[in-house]
Amino acid sequence: MNILDKTDDEIIAIAGPWWANLVKYSNNKNYLMFIEHFAKVLRPSANEMELGKQFARSDLAQNLSPEFDILGTIRRGEHITVLFKQRHKKVEGEWLGRMVLGYEDDEIRIFSVSIF
Repeated sequence: MNILDKTDDEIIAIAGPWWANLVKYSNNKNYLMFIEHFAKVLRPSANEMELGKQFARSDLAQNLSPEFDILGTIRRGEHITVLFKQRHKKVEGEWLGRMVLGYEDDEIRIFSVSIF
């Protein structure tokens, strides 16, 4: 299976709800739910201790607004990057969110996620 065979609409139908959940679980500091759709290769670098530090230290990670816009997709190799315009609950302005999706064991998984 190749994720590049999916249309943008199909990818957005997956990525949008997953991003909403990442925002929710980041705000709630819920590690287990936050990594629910992570690929096996991502989980070691997203271990509970490291994410716990980020959840505790980052005002951004604790105060993401549930409001976001999907800006589009970028296709490369065996992955699709979905870009998001993310807002903060307390600080004016916008951040760029990025989620990289691909297949692992015949299921779509998150291979990378970040916000800057």
